[in-house]
Amino acid sequence: MSNYIRAVMSRATYTAAADGSTYGEIPGFEKVSARADTLEQCRHDLVESLEEWIFSRVTRQLPVPIIDGIQLPTKEMM
Repeated sequence: MSNYIRAVMSRATYTAAADGSTYGEIPGFEKVSARADTLEQCRHDLVESLEEWIFSRVTRQLPVPIIDGIQLPTKEMM
């Protein structure tokens, strides 16, 4: 799963907000986003959000997109 997360995170985009915080999201992964005081914390929070999204999709037997040829083995996740 770590290779998958790295591949997905390489697609993340970050924006500096007017209040000085950083907002991050991953295009194509609905509701996977984070906002934090620093870019480093935003990345960390975004990984956590992605992990929760993956777990939610797998446990509900919903599709998880193949990224850079990497497909999650759903049997190992559950």
